[in-house]
Amino acid sequence: MHRRDRFKKHFSKQELNRGVYICRQCHVGIHKAYDQMTLAKYFAEFSFILEDEDLQRHFHWVGKQKVTSIGI
Repeated sequence: MHRRDRFKKHFSKQELNRGVYICRQCHVGIHKAYDQMTLAKYFAEFSFILEDEDLQRHFHWVGKQKVTSIGI
């Protein structure tokens, strides 16, 4: 979404390149729930993702899963 004019107008380059570290299961769950455009439009702040009820349920489920391996 970084290359789209809408986002270039509303966010600085630093904001567009900001990221967060999350586990693979949480990352997959976020993208199963919302497509890239929806995430870019409505979840520009990580706090918005954390406040979403559907994602909270997913994160809670992930937190209960047994860690089988750590890949770096």
